[in-house]
Amino acid sequence: MAKKAKGKIIEIDDAGTGDLIGNAFIGLHLLETGDIIFRSVHVGLYNEENLKENRPKKEIIELVKDGLEAFQFNKEIDKILICRGDCFDLVRHYFDAEGIKHEPAVVEGKLQDAVEGRYVNHLRKLGVKSRSLTIKSGAKRYFVLFDWLCRDFYNREKYVKSGFKKWKTTNRARAIEKYEYLMRKKKRAS
Repeated sequence: MAKKAKGKIIEIDDAGTGDLIGNAFIGLHLLETGDIIFRSVHVGLYNEENLKENRPKKEIIELVKDGLEAFQFNKEIDKILICRGDCFDLVRHYFDAEGIKHEPAVVEGKLQDAVEGRYVNHLRKLGVKSRSLTIKSGAKRYFVLFDWLCRDFYNREKYVKSGFKKWKTTNRARAIEKYEYLMRKKKRAS
């Protein structure tokens, strides 16, 4: 009797897809070898028009396909563990339509740290210097990024995922207000 080929397990996670500033990143991790592939989703895809047309999620499908191809994914024997985040909604639909085995997963450890680290490195290259910026997502990171944006609003607004609903309804006005306050304070101090 022929021995059945052992399939690979690939984890997929994201970073920055829900953050205010910068590109988003997709990471694919081949568990057997420890290899990780990163792909980037440009911040420009997160404007209002592109979000209405699901362009970030459509781009993520293509990035995942590319990463799977790089890992020589075989849908007959390989399995995917994919983060539950909504940025992967269309990817999961694609997997179902193609008969690709996948399971929802809470991605922790090596891949999560690596993809979040890639995102933080990107933010550092944009100029975010705060020591409070870490790989841990959430409210603290939001306020670090919001504060950074407000310190030079008109030069940094191009890095904002401007299609998010709260950006248009409240947060943009709050950012401008804080920027103007900081400029008045700076002027008084000089």
